[in-house]
Amino acid sequence: MGVTSMRRRGTLKTGLLPGGNVALEKIGLTEEDVRDEIMSEEQDLVKELVTMSTRECIQAIRDLPMCMEDKKNIRNQVLASKSSKKGFLLTCSADCSEQISLSLRRCGVGLSSARQAVRLWQGTMKEIGGRFGTSVLSYFSFLKWLLMFNTISFLVNFGFITIPQLVQTSGRSPDVRFTGLELITGAGYFNQTVMYYGGYINGTKDSDFKYNMQLAYFFTIAAYLVLCGVSLIYSMARSFRRNFVLSDLSSGSAWRLLCSWDFSMVNERAVRQRKNNLRVQLKESLSEMMQTNFLPVSERMKQLGIHLCTWVVSAGLAAGSCAAIYYLCQYNLQQIKVSQNPGNLKEEASTLLLPFVVSLFNLVIPLLYSLLSKVENYSNPRFQIYVIILRNVFLKMSILSILCFHWVNNVTTNVPMCWESYVGQDLYRLVIVNFFFSIFGSFFGEFLRRIIGTRCMPSIGIPEFDIATNVLDLIYAQTLTWIGIYFSPLLPLIQMIKLFLLFYLKKVSLNRNCQPPRRSGRAAQMQTIYIALLFFPSFVGALSLVAYTVWCLTPSDSCGPFQGLNTTFEAVSLWMEDTAIISEFSWAVWIYSHMIKSELFFFLLALIFLVLIYFFWQITQGRKMLIILLKEQIINEGKDKAFLLEKLRTFQNLSLVPYHAENVHGPQYFERTYQTESDYSEGYQRGACPEEDTPPFASSALMQAMMARRQAEEEDEEY
Repeated sequence: MGVTSMRRRGTLKTGLLPGGNVALEKIGLTEEDVRDEIMSEEQDLVKELVTMSTRECIQAIRDLPMCMEDKKNIRNQVLASKSSKKGFLLTCSADCSEQISLSLRRCGVGLSSARQAVRLWQGTMKEIGGRFGTSVLSYFSFLKWLLMFNTISFLVNFGFITIPQLVQTSGRSPDVRFTGLELITGAGYFNQTVMYYGGYINGTKDSDFKYNMQLAYFFTIAAYLVLCGVSLIYSMARSFRRNFVLSDLSSGSAWRLLCSWDFSMVNERAVRQRKNNLRVQLKESLSEMMQTNFLPVSERMKQLGIHLCTWVVSAGLAAGSCAAIYYLCQYNLQQIKVSQNPGNLKEEASTLLLPFVVSLFNLVIPLLYSLLSKVENYSNPRFQIYVIILRNVFLKMSILSILCFHWVNNVTTNVPMCWESYVGQDLYRLVIVNFFFSIFGSFFGEFLRRIIGTRCMPSIGIPEFDIATNVLDLIYAQTLTWIGIYFSPLLPLIQMIKLFLLFYLKKVSLNRNCQPPRRSGRAAQMQTIYIALLFFPSFVGALSLVAYTVWCLTPSDSCGPFQGLNTTFEAVSLWMEDTAIISEFSWAVWIYSHMIKSELFFFLLALIFLVLIYFFWQITQGRKMLIILLKEQIINEGKDKAFLLEKLRTFQNLSLVPYHAENVHGPQYFERTYQTESDYSEGYQRGACPEEDTPPFASSALMQAMMARRQAEEEDEEY
């Protein structure tokens, strides 16, 4: 109540005395009385502020409805009053505590600056965002985010699976020598190492050291996949709330223009980068508002026909690619059956045919999709990117579905050796060849086009950075890594090195070969789309394949930690049977029997999850309605202020009329004026605005202010 009354006290200023003595005599006051009352109110306000803490006092002064000069005057009075109270009573301990507090604040600022300085690629990201905009920056932010995922995966797998296996024994045959071709094919020397599933065994070299590799292998991979799922859901929900639920297109540009400048920047280069970044962001925000085309019906039908034809062509390209890859997989399987010398270099190099064709399709067909989008001529650049992403997702996920079907149904029954290691080698080759094709695409797709556009055919121009294709390449490679985490536990290390090199390659190609987007579009919501695509169908599909492998497929009898078992999950069942003998772990056995193995438990869990989603969705809808009502209230408050200012201006004009002119109207004039002012007062107290046809001299803003102040004082006395 103190803050509210303090705000009301701050509203009465000498600027509300426009009419002079004539206006004040109408309400029974003199100018000196009002000035004395204002001074009294100001002294009471200073006394109330003195009793507050420093932070509360600063916040209260900020909330006062005064101009900046009056706020400075109030603040100086408060500081003078506090200093006079303290006088010379400040002790040495107080000075020391103040110095310690200041040192801690400076230390915190220094640590924050150091943390910003050691963040990976922080300066490079600011440079890219300031020059090319947030659309291009979203690709590099997404790449950095994926690098974090793979780093965590490598540390977890290496710490709980690889190191214990290296401590126990070495599963590699000593007669295999390194030729260098293994870096591309992943076979040969790497075949019996800890790179693949076949390099791990459940035996122990020393009887004193017992490590259950079966449980470590299963629970490490399961824990990492659960962690990835939770992180993706949390990141997707937070990004969706920030960029979709709470985003406001109407106030975004004003906020960036008025409130987003960092006044602590003193470096000229940092200031220039920040100015460029703000300029590009404002351009992106304004471009989407101006890109609304109103086409006639004939043009709309023409555009609809073009869109339909391009979708048919894109679906046909994806279907043809899947058919070609399926028959190529069958051909490779036949070659494995008739192979006489699996260790031959020629046959080892022939295994690169499948990843070469897959990567070629993933490179060429997205370029055709980009050409199709040029024919469609979308006016909204962000919608154009979404269409290209959707087509690329359909293509890449269709190819991965064919490969997964081949691995699960054909490889498991027709490969004579360790089929898990064979699948791991295929995934290794796909990741490596995809990296080479990314470099190849940057060279031919960006470098050569820049040479042609600047020297041979200037009409083509300098290329732009293809955000959709590059993002889908990252999602595709990460999907391969998640699928291969069971068959090749160290595959995240390869992906981590690939992403690290890819960042610098794309950065150099972007700076030298590409130009900023001609048609800018906001990219704050694109990051949410990327995370959503990474979750579904990428992560969900990879999780489904790994779960099917663990629960349904029979492990190889000649390799791996699960040899001799019917399924991988049987290792957990056997462990539970051994644990049931120990009475201290009966609770774990009960959880396993009644919860993990129960379909009803997962059904109820899914039902609770859906109920929570609906509950939070209702909360979101309620907050949206509240935001709309608050915006309407702000608009109404502005209209009320404009109305009161207009009446105040009218009253100022009337107060300048000579005093003897009032007698010309006679008593009927005063009676009519008093009646209209009373009507306005009653209507204002009911919350209704006066009618537009009310005479301009019918209200007194000063009288309303005095009445409101007296009413506030009465309320303070009641409380």
